Amino acid sequence: MQQESARRSNRDRTETTRADLIAAARKLFTEKSYAETGTPEIVAAAGVTRGALYHHFADKQALFAAVVEQEAAAVAREIDRASPPSLSARDALIASSDAYLTAMRAPGRTRLLLLDGPAVLGRTAMDAIDNRHGNRSLREGLVAAMRTQSMKRLPPEALTALLAAAFDRAALAIEAGASGEDYRAVLTALIDGLSRA
Repeated sequence: MQQESARRSNRDRTETTRADLIAAARKLFTEKSYAETGTPEIVAAAGVTRGALYHHFADKQALFAAVVEQEAAAVAREIDRASPPSLSARDALIASSDAYLTAMRAPGRTRLLLLDGPAVLGRTAMDAIDNRHGNRSLREGLVAAMRTQSMKRLPPEALTALLAAAFDRAALAIEAGASGEDYRAVLTALIDGLSRA
């Protein structure tokens, strides 16, 4: 019993240390950027040693990948929450696109996922992360819409990639001050156009 409690305690400490490192890194990466953030700052902000950092992550890039993965998962949760099964396929796609744009307004998220992510991790790694999270939700919505005949049947992978790029471009433009309503209107028109195609 005592041994199990000690294992659980060690596991809890390990998970806490990892979470503290990710939280501290996220804050610094969004405030300063990946390139301008050093590991000494991260460990100081997390209140851990450099040894703890390297116990959990191979290097700063691996820690950054964990931050990006966590952010992408958070966006996907928002998308999934906004599109319950009770919505029609078209309405779910519209609700999901709105949820994506809203989720991307979290401070620093566009920098992490759309700017630093591809630059630091590379396009292939970012595509893999996106495909596990937000693009997975988008692809599922598109396949559902094609299945119900409300949308023209197109290659789902290509369609997902191109629509995801449009959503990403909209998020960057909105963060830079463009009208969110204008971009929402265009994204809705794109989805409706696919439905009528």
